[in-house]
Amino acid sequence: MQKIVVIGGGIAGLAAAYHLSKKARQENLPLEVTVLEAANYWGGKIVTDRVDGFVIEGGPDTFLRSKPWAVQLCRELGLEDRLQGTNPHQKNTYVLHGQRLRPLPEGLTMMVPTQFMPMLRTGLLSWPQKARMGLDFFLPSRPLDGDESLGNFVSRRLGRSAYENLIEPLMSGIYAGDGDQLSLQSTFPYLREWELKHGGLVKGALAARRLRARQSPAAGHPAPGGVSSPAGVPAAIASSANNRSIFLTPTNGLAEIVDGLTARLSDFGVDLRLNAAVQRIEALHDPANPPEQTSVPAGRYRIWLEKGESLSADAIILATPAFAAGQLLAELDPGLSHELQAIPYVSTATVSMAYRQADLGRPLDGYGYVIPRREGRKALACTWTSTKFPHRAPQDSALLRVFIGRAGQEAEIPWDEAGLLELAKEEVRLTLGIDASPLLWRVFIWERAMPQYNIGHPQRLERIEAALQRWPGIALAGNGYRGIGIPDCIHSGQQAAEYLL
Repeated sequence: MQKIVVIGGGIAGLAAAYHLSKKARQENLPLEVTVLEAANYWGGKIVTDRVDGFVIEGGPDTFLRSKPWAVQLCRELGLEDRLQGTNPHQKNTYVLHGQRLRPLPEGLTMMVPTQFMPMLRTGLLSWPQKARMGLDFFLPSRPLDGDESLGNFVSRRLGRSAYENLIEPLMSGIYAGDGDQLSLQSTFPYLREWELKHGGLVKGALAARRLRARQSPAAGHPAPGGVSSPAGVPAAIASSANNRSIFLTPTNGLAEIVDGLTARLSDFGVDLRLNAAVQRIEALHDPANPPEQTSVPAGRYRIWLEKGESLSADAIILATPAFAAGQLLAELDPGLSHELQAIPYVSTATVSMAYRQADLGRPLDGYGYVIPRREGRKALACTWTSTKFPHRAPQDSALLRVFIGRAGQEAEIPWDEAGLLELAKEEVRLTLGIDASPLLWRVFIWERAMPQYNIGHPQRLERIEAALQRWPGIALAGNGYRGIGIPDCIHSGQQAAEYLL
């Protein structure tokens, strides 16, 4: 019997344990799987609160349909019929610009403008700034000479104003990051591919739109809250015009997936342990020189819990934030530990507030709005949840969610429930004219939740992978490496499980 321990009970760790257990049953493999979670609940950043007819998500609220891993998992758990898309009738998205909401122009394909007239009409850019965007058609491609920041790349192709007023608020909605630090290669590599293959961003986006049109009739109209990261920060990516939303969520919230996973794992006989914080990991022998006995695998480890208990493992999946994985490996491999802990993270928060429809200062005629960094606000975005998902609030009520926290602004944020609630109330008062007190509210604080794929991230991943080769039977999963969305986290867990198998 081979013992595999998964450390971390978020969606990546649970998906890894499920994949291991499913394969063990299908292929009659002698596996014993244990999942250790430090908190007193499963799901990590996936937290759904259901109260008085409201469905409130503390972290992410949807996942991307086009990345198949989440949909497939829901299908296997019997949840596919419960998946719902975003409201197809109210898809407006706004950008806060000069202290007022302006519509995001239509025709953005993967954040790049592809329609002429909407860009001419938009009030987000001046005429000289629009003309500067047009130079993208004529600027030569820069030879491939390594990575560059997302901010520098977009500014180089479309102009700095286009980046600050259009691209930056959408990008921040995904990564809560500083685009002048984020690695283009690790975040939006397709933009560089468009430049090299098609000669520019607009040409590349047009080609991508034609390709997608041949595959499906979807049309893009960006909307905040579409692709949520594990920390709940919204991305501004679009819904489909054919009413088949490209974003999905279970009817009663994403916690349905967590509940389905833990129930299935219990049926499989997986040892599920909450309140089981791990202190450190040690090797029981040198993996480079394993014992001669064939009954002892090459990588055998002991896991020490903070409560003093220990358990042995033939293999380990670290499905924790990268810095936490680094702390657990500090004694085992200081160099690997340093690389993992060097991945920067940003803290974020979500504040959901419910109001009477009569208390609103304006109609919530869309999915919400994003806030560019240059506006100087402490909030990142505001999703109009009751418009985006009408079933998540009673008919005579409105549910809003304010996102707070991004790279470079953490010191300005009051990181306590009362301070965050006041900040959110001030945001909706200034922008939406809501002076009434909310009927109810929920504040969720996510400390060091959003990994930052900054310049040098691809090279760091190469060093981490090289270091892991010294430790057979240890794999990594989670949002700290190659993708932050729910499907990416699920896939990372599956890949870690498959690697061990």
